Parts: sequence; structure tokens; C-alpha cells
Amino acid sequence: MRSRTLIRIAASAAVTACLAGGTAAAAYAHDNGRHQSSHAWPQRLIDRSPDLVQPKALTVDRSIGEKRAAREVHLAQQLYTFWNTGQQKYLAAAVSPQFQDNTLPAGRPQGPTGPVFASKNFRAAVPDLTCELSDVLVTGDKITARLVFRGHFTGTFNGVQGKGQSVDFNAIDIQHVGTDKIVEDWHIEDNQTLMSRLGVTG
Repeated sequence: MRSRTLIRIAASAAVTACLAGGTAAAAYAHDNGRHQSSHAWPQRLIDRSPDLVQPKALTVDRSIGEKRAAREVHLAQQLYTFWNTGQQKYLAAAVSPQFQDNTLPAGRPQGPTGPVFASKNFRAAVPDLTCELSDVLVTGDKITARLVFRGHFTGTFNGVQGKGQSVDFNAIDIQHVGTDKIVEDWHIEDNQTLMSRLGVTG
């Protein structure tokens, strides 16, 4: 419970810092299907490569400068493309070899091998897993992301064979960016909904 509270506080602080009246921020948004010209700046920060996930919404603190902002948005796209595809090259491009998970679940290895371990186990249960990058907030050296994971439980989980059940749940991440890559994170997943979707709740 303590880690969840800390994550909620940190996420709230990131949002507040980015959207407070004294902060120059910009949002990638649409109004009645028409892109607002005042929000054009964040669009330039997004890597439109077809192999990378695209953020559905992006909010950026302008005070960090366009070069740094673009680098952090790109790191987010690489990291969540890893979660979207399971391809380790994207994880290696996004996180430092010294990466630390500050909310490490029981049984998951520390460091960069942790996400690899988690992804492989998850995909054993949900082979068609996708990760939607619903919201991204870039504030200083922090990236806050809201994610939606989807797929179908056709594999096995804790000895339970899936029957094709639909999986759909949310997660919130806070990533700390170092000199050139992500060096640590905090994360929380809606595990209650996930377990319910898998049909393995107690």
C-alpha cells in the first residue's frame, strides 16, 4: 500500500508541475477533430517511425527545451514498444544497464532482466499482448505514462490454461531519465482487474 501511495503522490506531483499556471506546458490534443495550432510543438517531439508505439496524448514541460524533450519522448516510445512487442532491442535502447526497479514485484529479477522476465511470462499467458501508450507527461527528468494492456488469455498462467478470455487493464509508470537512458522506475498495475480477466482470482 505504501508504494502505491507514493506512486499516486509522484504522479499527481508530475501532473501538477506540468499543468500549473506557472509552468510553460503544451499538450497534444484535438478539438472537434481539428488540431489546435497552439499545440503543434509536442507533435514535433514524436518519432513517427512505424515500428514505434505512438502516444495518444502528450504533455510536455517546455522549460526543458525541445532537444531534451524529444529525447525523453523517444525513450518512452522505445520502452513501451518493448512492452507492445516483447522485442528486447527496444528495451536495450531505452534503459541503462544500471536500471533499477523501485517497485520490484516478488520473484522478478532486479535490473534490465526484470522487464524481460516479466514480458516473457506475461506473453506465455497472453501471446497477442499489446501496450497502448495512452498518456505521456514529460516533466524535467521524469516521464509519467498511462498504459492500457490488451490481449487474449490463450496461453497458461500459474498452471491455468486460458480459454481466449479478453484481457484489458491499466498501468501507471514513472520513469527517471539519467544522462541518456532511463535509470530507474516506479510502476503500479491494476492487478485486480488483470486477475479477474484471467479468471484466476481467489
